[in-house]
Amino acid sequence: MRGDATPHVRGRFAPTPSGRMHLGNAFSALMAWLSSRSAGGEMVMRVEDLDPRAQSRERAELLMHDLEWLGLTWDEGPYYQSERAELYGAALEELSARGLTYPCFCSRAELHAATAPHASDGAPIYPGTCRKLSADEVARRSATRPPAVRLRVPDEGDPAGTIEFSDLAFGARREVLARECGDFLVRRSDGVVAYQLAVVVDDALMGINQVVRGCDLLGSCARQIYLGRLLGYETPAYGHVPLLVAPDGRRLSKREKDLDLGALRERGARPERIVGALAAAAGLCDPGTDITPNELVALFAWDKIAAHRDSIVVDDAFLARLV
Repeated sequence: MRGDATPHVRGRFAPTPSGRMHLGNAFSALMAWLSSRSAGGEMVMRVEDLDPRAQSRERAELLMHDLEWLGLTWDEGPYYQSERAELYGAALEELSARGLTYPCFCSRAELHAATAPHASDGAPIYPGTCRKLSADEVARRSATRPPAVRLRVPDEGDPAGTIEFSDLAFGARREVLARECGDFLVRRSDGVVAYQLAVVVDDALMGINQVVRGCDLLGSCARQIYLGRLLGYETPAYGHVPLLVAPDGRRLSKREKDLDLGALRERGARPERIVGALAAAAGLCDPGTDITPNELVALFAWDKIAAHRDSIVVDDAFLARLV
């Protein structure tokens, strides 16, 4: 039984239905589920179909069936981001009313062609090109190109722009927003609210207090924490887990169809075998163990994840253990 001093954990699954679930998605989902269940907590299902290209209920249902096949259940949802646009719009209006945003007319090609450095997630660090446009210039440009919207971050040297937090696997982190990402998008030029804002609003309104996901999103934490503070939200705990990569170091993607759960199931893979292989890669059990998520709950600990946080190579030997 959970003691009174231990906060009730609410974690979440947040898949994007752009394709079938692959091993990398399954690994992150398993770690998120184990982290919550090991603390006696809950899981919320949220389908991140904010982008119109990802709005497929059929693909979303396949992803959820894959999770259930693995033995990963949830207590609430599914929620669909495509149905929550008004909530994101209200948050954006609040930020804009406080003078914290401005229109940006820079194209993606222009940003990538610039000589500016890039943030840890590969996005160009915004140089502030549109930050001081006059009202007349904004009106003139808006007549021919719909603008995106950026959030102003504090100037370098302002303590409000230095974000410090402790990741459950990677430990103490510190980021100066002006230096390491610059003013960032909160709405795209096509009118779709940016990922950074949508997930912050969703996590807060759904009561999510623990976010477990792949370490490719570690660089997003400071921006999301800053946004949450501006909107008056509590900051969740963050835990970032290793990525599954190909032997040449490439991150596994949904384009690699032979590594999705549908293809593996067709080859005879069983859920206990897949769960065991993923858990062994995280240091939670011995290699070759067939095990269910429920059986893994008692074995989960974040210090084990921290000790195995290097990328997990999915080579022929790893795949041979799955079927």
